Amino acid sequence: MRTVLAAAILCLLPLGLARAEDPSPAEKLVNAHMVAEATLAAHYVAAALKAGMSAAEINAVLADIVKRTVITEFWISDETGRVVFTHAPGTDFRFGTDPAADLQSAPFARLLSGEAAVVAQGVRARELDGKRFKYVGVAGVDGRRIVQVGLSAAAVEGEAPPAR
Repeated sequence: MRTVLAAAILCLLPLGLARAEDPSPAEKLVNAHMVAEATLAAHYVAAALKAGMSAAEINAVLADIVKRTVITEFWISDETGRVVFTHAPGTDFRFGTDPAADLQSAPFARLLSGEAAVVAQGVRARELDGKRFKYVGVAGVDGRRIVQVGLSAAAVEGEAPPAR
Protein backbone atom coordinates (compact mmCIF):
# COMPACT_ATOMS: atom_id res chain seq x y z
CA MET A 1 0.00 0.00 0.00
CA ARG A 2 2.83 2.44 0.84
CA THR A 3 4.37 1.77 -2.58
CA VAL A 4 1.13 2.62 -4.37
CA LEU A 5 0.73 5.74 -2.24
CA ALA A 6 4.31 6.80 -2.96
CA ALA A 7 3.76 6.36 -6.71
CA ALA A 8 0.56 8.40 -6.52
CA ILE A 9 2.33 11.16 -4.63
CA LEU A 10 5.11 11.22 -7.24
CA CYS A 11 2.52 11.74 -9.96
CA LEU A 12 0.98 14.64 -8.04
CA LEU A 13 4.26 16.44 -7.35
CA PRO A 14 4.83 19.60 -9.36
CA LEU A 15 6.29 18.58 -12.69
CA GLY A 16 8.70 20.43 -14.91
CA LEU A 17 11.18 20.88 -12.07
CA ALA A 18 14.11 21.35 -14.43
CA ARG A 19 12.39 24.18 -16.32
CA ALA A 20 11.92 27.80 -15.38
CA GLU A 21 8.73 28.34 -17.39
CA ASP A 22 5.41 26.61 -16.78
CA PRO A 23 4.84 23.61 -19.01
CA SER A 24 1.83 23.60 -21.31
CA PRO A 25 -1.14 21.35 -20.47
CA ALA A 26 0.03 18.88 -23.13
CA GLU A 27 3.53 18.80 -21.66
CA LYS A 28 2.11 18.32 -18.16
CA LEU A 29 0.25 15.26 -19.47
CA VAL A 30 3.38 13.88 -21.15
CA ASN A 31 5.34 14.53 -17.92
CA ALA A 32 2.73 12.68 -15.85
CA HIS A 33 2.89 9.66 -18.17
CA MET A 34 6.68 9.69 -18.14
CA VAL A 35 6.72 9.89 -14.33
CA ALA A 36 4.47 6.82 -14.28
CA GLU A 37 6.78 5.01 -16.74
CA ALA A 38 9.88 5.85 -14.71
CA THR A 39 8.16 4.83 -11.48
CA LEU A 40 7.17 1.48 -12.99
CA ALA A 41 10.76 1.02 -14.21
CA ALA A 42 12.09 1.80 -10.73
CA HIS A 43 9.84 -0.86 -9.21
CA TYR A 44 10.67 -3.33 -11.99
CA VAL A 45 14.43 -2.98 -11.43
CA ALA A 46 14.04 -3.34 -7.66
CA ALA A 47 11.90 -6.47 -8.07
CA ALA A 48 14.18 -7.94 -10.75
CA LEU A 49 17.25 -7.48 -8.58
CA LYS A 50 15.46 -8.99 -5.60
CA ALA A 51 14.54 -11.97 -7.79
CA GLY A 52 18.19 -12.43 -8.73
CA MET A 53 18.02 -11.32 -12.37
CA SER A 54 21.29 -10.32 -14.00
CA ALA A 55 21.96 -6.93 -15.56
CA ALA A 56 21.86 -8.59 -18.99
CA GLU A 57 18.39 -10.02 -18.29
CA ILE A 58 17.10 -6.68 -17.00
CA ASN A 59 18.57 -4.84 -20.00
CA ALA A 60 16.93 -7.33 -22.38
CA VAL A 61 13.52 -6.55 -20.85
CA LEU A 62 14.16 -2.79 -21.09
CA ALA A 63 15.21 -3.18 -24.74
CA ASP A 64 12.05 -5.17 -25.45
CA ILE A 65 9.89 -2.44 -23.88
CA VAL A 66 11.61 0.16 -26.08
CA LYS A 67 10.94 -2.02 -29.14
CA ARG A 68 7.24 -2.42 -28.31
CA THR A 69 6.29 1.02 -26.95
CA VAL A 70 6.72 4.74 -27.50
CA ILE A 71 9.42 4.89 -24.80
CA THR A 72 12.65 5.63 -26.64
CA GLU A 73 15.17 5.08 -23.85
CA PHE A 74 15.85 3.88 -20.32
CA TRP A 75 18.89 5.09 -18.33
CA ILE A 76 19.05 3.66 -14.81
CA SER A 77 22.05 4.39 -12.62
CA ASP A 78 23.70 3.06 -9.52
CA GLU A 79 24.29 5.25 -6.44
CA THR A 80 27.29 6.95 -8.12
CA GLY A 81 25.37 7.98 -11.24
CA ARG A 82 26.91 5.32 -13.50
CA VAL A 83 24.31 3.80 -15.84
CA VAL A 84 23.99 0.11 -15.02
CA PHE A 85 20.66 -0.73 -16.65
CA THR A 86 19.61 0.50 -20.08
CA HIS A 87 17.88 -0.37 -23.31
CA ALA A 88 21.31 0.05 -25.00
CA PRO A 89 23.86 -2.16 -23.21
CA GLY A 90 27.44 -1.19 -23.92
CA THR A 91 26.75 2.54 -23.79
CA ASP A 92 29.08 4.06 -21.25
CA PHE A 93 27.40 6.99 -19.52
CA ARG A 94 27.58 8.51 -16.06
CA PHE A 95 25.24 11.16 -14.70
CA GLY A 96 27.10 13.99 -13.04
CA THR A 97 26.66 14.46 -9.32
CA ASP A 98 26.60 18.28 -9.40
CA PRO A 99 23.09 19.56 -10.20
CA ALA A 100 24.52 23.03 -10.91
CA ALA A 101 26.90 21.82 -13.64
CA ASP A 102 26.39 23.13 -17.16
CA LEU A 103 25.26 19.77 -18.56
CA GLN A 104 21.90 18.58 -19.88
CA SER A 105 21.92 15.69 -17.39
CA ALA A 106 23.00 17.77 -14.36
CA PRO A 107 19.53 18.39 -12.84
CA PHE A 108 19.05 14.64 -12.44
CA ALA A 109 21.83 14.59 -9.80
CA ARG A 110 19.18 15.86 -7.37
CA LEU A 111 17.63 12.37 -7.54
CA LEU A 112 20.85 10.84 -6.17
CA SER A 113 21.18 13.34 -3.34
CA GLY A 114 17.56 12.96 -2.26
CA GLU A 115 16.93 16.66 -2.98
CA ALA A 116 14.22 15.73 -5.52
CA ALA A 117 11.94 12.75 -6.11
CA VAL A 118 11.07 13.74 -9.70
CA VAL A 119 12.91 15.74 -12.36
CA ALA A 120 11.17 16.57 -15.65
CA GLN A 121 13.02 18.23 -18.47
CA GLY A 122 11.82 19.68 -21.75
CA VAL A 123 13.21 18.63 -25.11
CA ARG A 124 16.87 19.58 -25.48
CA ALA A 125 20.13 18.30 -26.92
CA ARG A 126 21.85 15.74 -24.74
CA GLU A 127 25.57 15.67 -24.08
CA LEU A 128 25.97 12.02 -25.12
CA ASP A 129 25.59 12.77 -28.84
CA GLY A 130 23.70 16.05 -29.34
CA LYS A 131 20.42 14.34 -30.26
CA ARG A 132 17.27 16.02 -28.96
CA PHE A 133 15.29 14.21 -26.25
CA LYS A 134 12.82 14.83 -23.44
CA TYR A 135 13.77 13.16 -20.17
CA VAL A 136 11.95 12.50 -16.92
CA GLY A 137 13.58 10.80 -13.98
CA VAL A 138 12.55 9.54 -10.57
CA ALA A 139 14.56 8.41 -7.59
CA GLY A 140 15.11 4.68 -7.16
CA VAL A 141 12.81 2.77 -4.82
CA ASP A 142 15.45 0.27 -3.67
CA GLY A 143 18.25 2.73 -2.97
CA ARG A 144 19.91 5.80 -4.40
CA ARG A 145 19.70 5.71 -8.17
CA ILE A 146 18.40 7.71 -11.12
CA VAL A 147 15.62 6.04 -13.09
CA GLN A 148 15.20 7.99 -16.29
CA VAL A 149 12.98 7.49 -19.31
CA GLY A 150 13.46 9.37 -22.54
CA LEU A 151 11.39 10.27 -25.55
CA SER A 152 12.95 11.41 -28.78
CA ALA A 153 12.02 14.92 -29.94
CA ALA A 154 10.19 13.31 -32.86
CA ALA A 155 8.01 11.27 -30.50
CA VAL A 156 7.24 14.30 -28.32
CA GLU A 157 6.36 16.40 -31.35
CA GLY A 158 3.99 13.74 -32.66
CA GLU A 159 6.06 12.59 -35.61
CA ALA A 160 6.23 8.96 -36.58
CA PRO A 161 8.58 7.01 -34.31
CA PRO A 162 11.89 6.02 -35.90
CA ALA A 163 12.14 2.56 -37.42
CA ARG A 164 13.65 0.17 -34.90
